[in-house]
Amino acid sequence: MKIAYTVKEVREQVKIWRKEGLTVGLVPTMGYLHEGHASLMKKAVEQNDKVVASVFLNPMQFGPTEDLESYPRDFEQDCKLCDSIGVDMVFHPEPEEMYAPDFCTCVDMDVLSKTLCGKSRPIHFRGVCTVVTKLFNIVTPDRAYFGQKDAQQLAIIRRMVRDLNMDIEIVGCPIIREEDGLAKSSRNTYLNEEERQAALVLSKAIFLGQKMVEDGERDAATVKKAMIELIEAEPLAKIDYVEVVDGLSMQPVDTYTEPTLTAMAVYIGKTRLIDNFIFE
Repeated sequence: MKIAYTVKEVREQVKIWRKEGLTVGLVPTMGYLHEGHASLMKKAVEQNDKVVASVFLNPMQFGPTEDLESYPRDFEQDCKLCDSIGVDMVFHPEPEEMYAPDFCTCVDMDVLSKTLCGKSRPIHFRGVCTVVTKLFNIVTPDRAYFGQKDAQQLAIIRRMVRDLNMDIEIVGCPIIREEDGLAKSSRNTYLNEEERQAALVLSKAIFLGQKMVEDGERDAATVKKAMIELIEAEPLAKIDYVEVVDGLSMQPVDTYTEPTLTAMAVYIGKTRLIDNFIFE
């Protein structure tokens, strides 16, 4: 497995693969990889001749009071996981490689980025769209892989690819959970033992809402109310949002039709966690 630190290295390698007629898959990550990331990489290895995984903690998508400095890192372990799955190249640039000192060009989006996580993290998706566009331009993949846990991000990237006529297939992959139901997240490492137990309230609320909809409930307010009451019963939990939105536009809806996204962000202590389910 090759480790590339510069844009030039990636482009030179991808050109060689292209001359050989090989397909290329891309898995963008911020590192500290877990089984959720592994599922994306495995799918990419299945569907492409060559796979690039980027490990880049993108400063542009963190606000000034967010956890950029404390975000967990373990590049050596990340490489071991990538290698064990069959990733062909890891792209691990420094911020200076991705952003010139006078960098001033961004990719932004309206509508989809204003709800859910976009309300409390107003610069986040601008950073996501910019860095993902840069990665697409550097790697020129046939397919790129993103997890459903970040459902709003997945919807935004799909819309960006459509709106900007990017010739890339976006592949969404299911949420991977711990045995007790908690969605896999690099930020789970922030939780102490008591908080880790309290965090199960997210998945419990998701499973409750999912069952209500599966059993025939279609009123969004009714489902939200039940989920919020369950979360509020946990003393360590503080709700950022629980919303039911159209799965494509990310705009609030009153009734479950196809596709509908039910998404939440909840603070457990100081740690902000997200989870969701999609009705299709």
